[in-house]
Amino acid sequence: MSTAAHIEALLKQRIGLDAGSIGTGAVERAVRERSQALHAPDTQAYWNLLHGKADEMQALIEAVVVPETWFFRHREALLALGRFAAERALADTQRTLRVLSLPCSTGEEPYSIAMAMLDAGVPPGRFRIDAVDISARALARAGQGEYGSNAFRGAPLDFRDRYFIATPTGYTLDPRVRAQVRLLQGNLVEPGLLAGEPPYDFVFCRNLLIYFDAAEQRRAVQTLARLTMADGLLFVGPAEASLLTTQGLESVGVPLTFAFRKPDPARTAATRASVSTSAPAHAKPPPRMAAPPRLPRSPVPTRPAPARAAPAAAPAGGNDHAAALARIAGMADRGELEAATAACVRLIDGAGADADADAFCMLGVLHDAAGRSAQAHAAYRKALYLDPAHQESLYHLAALLDTEGDHDGAMRLRQRAQRHTRKHHG
Repeated sequence: MSTAAHIEALLKQRIGLDAGSIGTGAVERAVRERSQALHAPDTQAYWNLLHGKADEMQALIEAVVVPETWFFRHREALLALGRFAAERALADTQRTLRVLSLPCSTGEEPYSIAMAMLDAGVPPGRFRIDAVDISARALARAGQGEYGSNAFRGAPLDFRDRYFIATPTGYTLDPRVRAQVRLLQGNLVEPGLLAGEPPYDFVFCRNLLIYFDAAEQRRAVQTLARLTMADGLLFVGPAEASLLTTQGLESVGVPLTFAFRKPDPARTAATRASVSTSAPAHAKPPPRMAAPPRLPRSPVPTRPAPARAAPAAAPAGGNDHAAALARIAGMADRGELEAATAACVRLIDGAGADADADAFCMLGVLHDAAGRSAQAHAAYRKALYLDPAHQESLYHLAALLDTEGDHDGAMRLRQRAQRHTRKHHG
């Protein structure tokens, strides 16, 4: 085995990195950079320094791990978190929510989580975020809370006006957001990671598992499951979803969020019973839970799923309808937005006058995800015409109005939704 291969094997042992996932050239560049910094004449000389010089292994890791992130990356997952967190905070007013962001890189993700939860109405004293990364350099940058324009990509960027102060060189994060985050150095491949900490309500580990080989991926998922509460949620990157399903975790079914939970035998049994039970054709279909749509651009609380009864005009064959919406949501999860939109339109057309608010809300979500704001606006309005208390549509439309600059209109819609939520929480 060559010296370069030995270095790759050492990185795999220490941080789980599969060099093939980033290309051996990336490791070679990092070794070359560190060799030049230490004036090592060749790779063998650097190998000797790697074992003989204190902190050089960490320096090599810093050179290999190049952070590439920005605020509100994979926005749907962050907005989902805001809604789930607000619901939990409202249901239990004594509970302090715990969130883990790993790897946190230079802070964009954990600070985005904090902003999402604050925007959702979770009081600052009701949640804490632990942000973990292997890179001391990245953590130091996160602690500074200063960011350039590259940290802000896409649209909307309304959060930047609320939580940052413009400076001649960039933007400085509001201290209120920084105060919610505790920065910690840690390594996911270490068996005892955060062993002294209680499990978390929400765990974010996105776009890290793809750099591990299959065996390390399995161990990492087991660690993440250990760190997640029994009723908690684990968020991963789009390319990592299949890794969790193969190890028995369940998708929560919210399109484009890639959020998972631990299996619950009682929930599974109830789902099977619901699917296997068929009502007579003349019977009124039982209340059903709407297929969960993509969440809005501005995070806001949601109601517990069973709180809203089925619309008065729910179509016959409620289980079939719910299953159709679930299939459409699955298409959206896989990024098949156009196919999902076409299927949703067919579902609505087929129902005719019996089309319900859930279906129109889903259509609005799909238009929204594809950037068709006018069509999304019309679909949400149709859903609210059919069911004025339809919570998902209220929140989605409020988010849409926010991006269009109608903040007063958005606030009125959120207040309507929150009144309904409080009513069902007593």
